[in-house]
Amino acid sequence: MRKYVWLLVLLVFSTAGYAGQYKTIKDAEVHYVVFNSTFLTPEVARSYGLKRNDTIAIVNISVLDRASLGKPAMSAEITGEAKNLIGQTKKLDFKEIKEGDAIYYLAQFSITNEERYQFTIDVDAGMKGRGPISFSQQLYTEK
Repeated sequence: MRKYVWLLVLLVFSTAGYAGQYKTIKDAEVHYVVFNSTFLTPEVARSYGLKRNDTIAIVNISVLDRASLGKPAMSAEITGEAKNLIGQTKKLDFKEIKEGDAIYYLAQFSITNEERYQFTIDVDAGMKGRGPISFSQQLYTEK
């Protein structure tokens, strides 16, 4: 299973234009990326219980402890929503994935081709940091 996590990490953080997206909340460094679920191999999607098709996107959040040596991953409560330009809101239900020292929070939602979404993610890492992050991204289907 460890190879699946590393494959997911390499896929997500090597995707052009998405590497290095993060925001800081106190001592929490919150990394985020949104991508189409078809970027995952069928094996990786199956291993995490994720749906894989061209009209489903995945939000991947990870939280690092900036105050600790090596910035280790840390657990947090993650909630959020994605809103399109006409105000339709989709609640994001995050699923925690722990593998070794890595911790990821994944949420899936349906998308429409070339639609821009505004994401509001609430992060609660306890004393290390609490607060919202927001960003927008245009998403594409393969059809």
